[in-house]
Amino acid sequence: MKSSLTNMVLVMLGITLVCSAAVGGVYTLTFDTIEQAKAQKLQSAYGEVLPAFDQLETTTVELAGQTLNVNIARMGQTIVGYAVESDANGFGGAIRMVVGFDAEGTVTGVKVLEQAETPGLGDLISKPASKVELSIVGRNPGKIKMAVTKDGGDVDALTAATITSRAYVNAVEKAFNAYLAQTQGAQATDGYSGATTQTNAEKKHQSGRKKKGGNNE
Repeated sequence: MKSSLTNMVLVMLGITLVCSAAVGGVYTLTFDTIEQAKAQKLQSAYGEVLPAFDQLETTTVELAGQTLNVNIARMGQTIVGYAVESDANGFGGAIRMVVGFDAEGTVTGVKVLEQAETPGLGDLISKPASKVELSIVGRNPGKIKMAVTKDGGDVDALTAATITSRAYVNAVEKAFNAYLAQTQGAQATDGYSGATTQTNAEKKHQSGRKKKGGNNE
């Protein structure tokens, strides 16, 4: 009996080691391909959120302990816009995006790069011309109240996806503050999360919704 048990353990250990090595090998082989795909998606996003440009210079801005990439777009010697890489925590995890601004601070486009929101609800945040996007593009975040209408702001939220919409607004506001820091050396007075920071009650509500599998209102 002992011999059989020992053999079984050794066989299982061997199978585990082989499987682990195989998974590690696949990851190593595909890592470069995945990273290249991400880089191409990011480059494509710049073109979607910015006016036409022929030069792009990347710099960084520090905001609340986080480093954000600010990409300065030029046509010849003229600055035509800024593409800021930003993020915020949504209902299902991090929402990563690129936000474009013209030289005056008006949002020229928003492209969601990554999200893990609820299918059919929060994931609509990444679809072209979503309600939230239409409420922001073409407007200067410094001239509107950057919060969803449910919170007394000027941005329409997705139906049954308020937490996702708040995160989207938060990420755009953060990007705007990075734009201000780059162009004016200053941040908005209430900080990038001022209008959209979740209260502890909201966080508990969000956690409860996740456990129940409900929407993120």
